[in-house]
Amino acid sequence: MKTIASTIFAAALLAGCSSRDNDLQQFITQVQQEQPSGVAPLPEVKPYESFTYASGGRRSPFIPGAAGGGVAGVRPDSKRNHEFLEQFSLDTLNMVGTMFINGRNYGLVRTRDGLVHRVLPGNYLGQNDGRITSIESNRINVAELVPDGLGGFIERASSIALNE
Repeated sequence: MKTIASTIFAAALLAGCSSRDNDLQQFITQVQQEQPSGVAPLPEVKPYESFTYASGGRRSPFIPGAAGGGVAGVRPDSKRNHEFLEQFSLDTLNMVGTMFINGRNYGLVRTRDGLVHRVLPGNYLGQNDGRITSIESNRINVAELVPDGLGGFIERASSIALNE
């Protein structure tokens, strides 16, 4: 039994020492016999062609809101004192009627807290610098200044309708 075990051990030892790298040796020999192919040439670089922008009276694409977008020069007056109704959003204000006193047509506006305020054309209300342009029997017309997204402002017409 000892002789069989020692024979198997000797066979395994010889099998472990044999070279299993014959495929690798053949590949290395084959590559060494081939002629070097060299490096492929670089592709030709085309020269840069410059482009001159001719505006032709159009706005500059590099200046946000220049000579386009909104009405030129329309900006909120930052030095103006804000009126009480400018703290409310236009959609939270309700027109509840009109009053004609001493030749002037007043609009009546109710805030969310239930208080009613008298307004005249030229007064400001809403959070977008809304200025009252006219008061009619069934609506108050407002001109708001809203951002145009390009650094400027656009004048937008809005109104508060009479709630019946």
